[in-house]
Amino acid sequence: MSTLVIVESPTKARTIRNFLPSTYRVEASMGHVRDLPSSAEEIPEAVKGEKWAQLGVNVEADFEPLYVIPKDKKKIVKELKDALKDATELILATDEDREGESISWHLLQILKPKVPIKRMVFHEITREAIRDALTHCRDIDNRVVQAQETRRILDRLVGYTLSPLLWKKIAWGLSAGRVQSVAVRLLVRRERERRAFRQGSYWDLKATLEKSKISFDAKLVTVGNVKVANGSDFDENTGQITAGRRVLLLNEEQARALLARIQNKPWTVGNIEERPVTRKPSPPFTTSTLQQEANRKLRLGARETMRIAQSLYERGFITYMRTDSVHLSEQAITAARSCVQELYGSEYLSPQPRKYTTKSKGAQEAHEAIRPAGSTFRTPQQTGLDGIDFRLYDLIWKRTVASQMADSRQTHVTVLTQVEDAGFRSSGKRIDFPGFLRAYVEGSDDPNAALEDQEVILPALKVGDKPNCKDVEAVGHETQPPARYTEASLVKMLESEGVGRPSTYASIIGTIVDRGYAKLIANALIPTFTAFAVTTLLETHFPDLVDTGFTSRMEQTLDEIATGEAKWLPYLQKFYTGEMGLATQVKEQESQIDAKVARTVILENITAKVCIGKYGAYLESENEEGQVKASIPQDLTPADLDPEKVEFLLKQKTEGPEKLGLHPDTGEPIYVLIGNYGPYVQLGDVSETNKKPKRSSLPKGTDKDSVTVDMAVSLLTLPRLLGTHPDTGAKVQANLGMYGPYVVHDQGKVGKDYRSIKVPDDVLTITLDRALELLSQPKAVRGSKSTTPLKELGAHPESGELINVYDGRYGPYVKHGDINASLAKDESLENFTLQKALDLLAAKEAAGGGKSSKSKKSTKTTAAKSETAEKKTTTAKKTTAAKSETAAKKTTAAKSETAAKKTTAKKATTATASKKKTE
Repeated sequence: MSTLVIVESPTKARTIRNFLPSTYRVEASMGHVRDLPSSAEEIPEAVKGEKWAQLGVNVEADFEPLYVIPKDKKKIVKELKDALKDATELILATDEDREGESISWHLLQILKPKVPIKRMVFHEITREAIRDALTHCRDIDNRVVQAQETRRILDRLVGYTLSPLLWKKIAWGLSAGRVQSVAVRLLVRRERERRAFRQGSYWDLKATLEKSKISFDAKLVTVGNVKVANGSDFDENTGQITAGRRVLLLNEEQARALLARIQNKPWTVGNIEERPVTRKPSPPFTTSTLQQEANRKLRLGARETMRIAQSLYERGFITYMRTDSVHLSEQAITAARSCVQELYGSEYLSPQPRKYTTKSKGAQEAHEAIRPAGSTFRTPQQTGLDGIDFRLYDLIWKRTVASQMADSRQTHVTVLTQVEDAGFRSSGKRIDFPGFLRAYVEGSDDPNAALEDQEVILPALKVGDKPNCKDVEAVGHETQPPARYTEASLVKMLESEGVGRPSTYASIIGTIVDRGYAKLIANALIPTFTAFAVTTLLETHFPDLVDTGFTSRMEQTLDEIATGEAKWLPYLQKFYTGEMGLATQVKEQESQIDAKVARTVILENITAKVCIGKYGAYLESENEEGQVKASIPQDLTPADLDPEKVEFLLKQKTEGPEKLGLHPDTGEPIYVLIGNYGPYVQLGDVSETNKKPKRSSLPKGTDKDSVTVDMAVSLLTLPRLLGTHPDTGAKVQANLGMYGPYVVHDQGKVGKDYRSIKVPDDVLTITLDRALELLSQPKAVRGSKSTTPLKELGAHPESGELINVYDGRYGPYVKHGDINASLAKDESLENFTLQKALDLLAAKEAAGGGKSSKSKKSTKTTAAKSETAEKKTTTAKKTTAAKSETAAKKTTAAKSETAAKKTTAKKATTATASKKKTE
């Protein structure tokens, strides 16, 4: 008999298993095992006829939720029930946040254990933390469970009530959400500001001065004691100087006249000001600040950041990564200060331990900031991590250690220099003591390099000095529109407004992009035409639901439910069924919403209508011959749609394509067109005998107006045959595809090997030698799981190839060539050696290289070790045993969390409709 411990994920289970006695059995629930129905087929027959069944919440019976066990979780539930039969005690060890508490409660409801139950919580997965947690178990916190359940019901009510309205009035498959719609509105509002922005221009002078052979810059700030206008003096809505500002706006002519007037005139230092500045380190990371900084420094999206952080947590490298607390435990403070003392010296240690408190209301997700796990912090180099895992851990380590370091002391120097009646200013910065900047500079990867960049050294100057003017020039400037949101700045905005919870930001941003409300281009979130239409409808008819203040107050109420300060049922009744409740509003507003108006997007300076159709956005305009409709390319955003592009698209529709010229060899016309996927060139006309003329997309970033006949002719030669591969004799080509330019090694039936062409290489000029060099490089698999090994064991004694332990879907495994061998369930990773790996691999190879007996029977004529045969035989691939790591990636195994996300209803009925709703 044993103690059964249940956690959420297999990785977490494997790590915890190493820290518990052999009498403990650790199993994974694979996340939630019960939820509201996501499709019609999941609704029990007993209630299918009820009008509330599709909603999944019985609003007439005190908002009773309808919980079901999804099909892909039934096997897991059965396994957990079987494991419980042999247990004398049950420990629920899910995360200590609302979701984790809810998972434990649902497990309790499903398993109905007859043995003693404990709730174990911890914030890091280390031997010390797990052993300590075992001695401090508690009961499930029902108030937290109730708060999570209320939040889940609330999200379902919003999503499943508003989404069908959007389907009717705008387009099928759209979704609304309590936090999602607010975030989309923020993006749209910023884009509206950018469209309404009016550019202003101004000129000033920039000089290079020299004193004691040290050069420094000076910028014009006054003329005749009147401030010279800069970008901050302009009104964004008019492009003119803001009313009431007393500034001098210089145009180019005036700037050049001033330049001529001060040429060869003496410069004199009029004033010097030195101001000491002390900077304190930032607190350690919370969920949102980690997402922001990882986006700025590592260019990671919020979802990717949380995926990597989750992996680091579950493997015992960092503490729990869903937290809005900046608090550090005494253990963590001691560990951080020890790192500072050892690595930087006592002078870099803050005089007293720094203790941070969370300013935001309701910091309840966990009780400590994100930090390296343990009572002593492993340096990044000591972890054995590499790649992006290493870089994110390095970020967390530096931020935590820096939080206990001394202040940075700087001196800011301002020098005012006069020449004639023109005043110039020079700014300098001297770092007197770097303090915490020696370890961590926010927004910079390399603290040492950042220190050098931050310092701006001016020569020793005093009032009355006359520096030499080495150069002075007139410089023109144009004001810039408000910056679009990045993932980092959107997360920061949502948190500052109190909208949503940091733990949900990653999934919210992911949903916005996945649902087509925004495109992520060059790290900026750019809203689409659909986002404009949906936001306008919600602003007009349901303004509270997209108001940040209203949503923030909802968030506060949910926090109050968690602490017992508010009652959940009266709140839900008022929100949904009250006189001004959501259900009432939707019934009243539905008849007032004109679908044609709702599908129309009004953009400033665009005379044609922009409409949302079944297949995307399109233009609608009237001319002498009647109504004209033209599709808008999918990659064209509202920000890029200007009158010129509108005219081109409509003209292309009515008058046909624009002729660029004639092909020098065939004499056929060459056209430049814009299609659904952007601009392209076409050779010849579409006719009965030439239904599919030769076409080629323009390289990314190429403007259609810059295309020449020569460029078009070159593009129309694609794919280019570069030559033959020296090893196979097969052809090597260069071409343009959906993901950009590439080279391909085409071996016919054997298969094709692709590599992307990156700048400075060019698809039109790349050579065979360069293509072969690219093809020889390891292939990056799109969307594949990280291949970072959990442990490196050493070289194989025969092949010399490295043998590593990897993290697979069904647990750790070792790999050599084409053979994968899973580690035993109770095998400790710490004690796993190269010899054990060789024994496992030999046993697997002797058993048939990993194929099951069924697979071997069905593929008797297939050589198990032949890579070529595996490529040729589709049947062999489809019958590979379920234990194979490759097959595990390609099947929808019941244990797979990914499969749970991808399951869709097979019938185009209400089930399909239900699955498209997002809460």
